[in-house]
Amino acid sequence: MNSDHHMAYMRRALTLAAKASENDEVPVGAVIVSQGEVISEAWNARERSFDSTGHAEVIAIRNACAKIMNWRLSDVTLYVTKEPCIMCCGAILNSRIKKVVYGCRDEKGGGAESLYHLLSDQRLNHRVEVVSGICEEESAELLKRFFREKRV
Repeated sequence: MNSDHHMAYMRRALTLAAKASENDEVPVGAVIVSQGEVISEAWNARERSFDSTGHAEVIAIRNACAKIMNWRLSDVTLYVTKEPCIMCCGAILNSRIKKVVYGCRDEKGGGAESLYHLLSDQRLNHRVEVVSGICEEESAELLKRFFREKRV
């Protein structure tokens, strides 16, 4: 898949992240694609659902598994606006996702590359291809603006 496809799906994830922000949620959006078709999408919903696992990635993974009626997502790509945390990396690994494409790094909680390298850890039984920096500036700006407005 070329970078134009990555950009298109990431822009869709950014639209979802903006919806999260509109709903007073940390602006993270996720899109799961299988064979060129979007099979699931979500945005953060921890505040609304009172659920600490309500990250966009986890919700999108749950919905994708339900849609295909299988816990294995071995042929999908997950697009997410921010680097997945360690919890989300665990869900990604356990669902056997093939590839993760993300926007901006998370220097304080990133589980894929910034703090930990869970998705490429050779000690685990599954590894995930990671592509980073797609729509990085837009993803980071959504987060910065959200937290700047919270501090006012």
